[in-house]
Amino acid sequence: MTVAVDLETLPFELRPELEAHEPPEAQGGTRDDVRLLVSRTAAGELTDHAFAELPDLFLPGDLVVVNNSATVPAAVRLPELTAAGSPLTVHFSTAMAAGDWLIELRTGGSGQPTAPFGGGADGQRLDLPGGATLTLTGRFSQRLWRAQLSTAVIPYLLRHGEPIRYGYVPRPWPIGAYQTVFATWPGSAEMPSAARPFTPEIVTRLVSRGVSIAPVTLHTGVSSLEGGEDPYPESYDVPAATARMVNMTRRTGGRVIAIGTTVVRALETAALAAERTDAGPIAASAGWTSHVVTRQTGVAAVDGLLTGLHEPRSTHLWMLAAFAGDALLQRCYQAAADHGYRWHEFGDVHLLLP
Repeated sequence: MTVAVDLETLPFELRPELEAHEPPEAQGGTRDDVRLLVSRTAAGELTDHAFAELPDLFLPGDLVVVNNSATVPAAVRLPELTAAGSPLTVHFSTAMAAGDWLIELRTGGSGQPTAPFGGGADGQRLDLPGGATLTLTGRFSQRLWRAQLSTAVIPYLLRHGEPIRYGYVPRPWPIGAYQTVFATWPGSAEMPSAARPFTPEIVTRLVSRGVSIAPVTLHTGVSSLEGGEDPYPESYDVPAATARMVNMTRRTGGRVIAIGTTVVRALETAALAAERTDAGPIAASAGWTSHVVTRQTGVAAVDGLLTGLHEPRSTHLWMLAAFAGDALLQRCYQAAADHGYRWHEFGDVHLLLP
């Protein structure tokens, strides 16, 4: 099979058999029972590993930065049907500064995967389970609406929601399957999935090796940006202690390794804030970010990245190209496809090292 990764339009073929349809625990495995593709930019080499080997790939003095956002059950099925007679589901995506939310309307639900729904109208009121009302206040993008819920969103979702699930996952899984070992603060519509294979044992081995771990928070919204879609804001927080650890690691020659594209987005946003304030390489920062990392923007705060395998035309591939370059990234995706790596949140992972 040939995978053509044109990093301007990002098309390549993703065969259905390369999609992870369930977590490894479903087959009697453990969370870390996934494969790990490692690419090294300086050497231009690729190697295959089991994820359990991850601590051996880090060096004493490295800093691993993780996202401590917890996944919420962000999908709510409406009791009413669409005009075509299909169930309607709301995916709650992102809390906005004004108190409203970005949401996506989908058809389907009730244990079945959903598909995009192109309907909706400004001012439309939707009755949700439990007596809540959702009011559409205006389109934010082609697929996202701004909306207001008549009650507090997170407590409502914890009571009435279910995990967001797409067509490649044929049956529902409990919300625990969508949490990482670092999950602390509820707010992500979809799991920061690069950290899913981590177990307490792997964390212990990292720390025992002399690798430090620091948290950021970025509440991730609904799926990757589609081709041509404008970025939408996501809330983030880079604490002062984490900023100090990043700065110290870089000063002392260690490597800063981000666990997930969400961590890169948060740290690079904080680096931009530091440029504006002359606070140093990176500064404590919090708010909402629409920053998209590309080859053109480059990376200032992060040396390496652990991430999943991303879909065609995903803007995450732009970020990966900023680490690996076009040619090596194309080889990575060719190798992943040829060797049967699995895509999506329950699938295998890719470590990009300098």
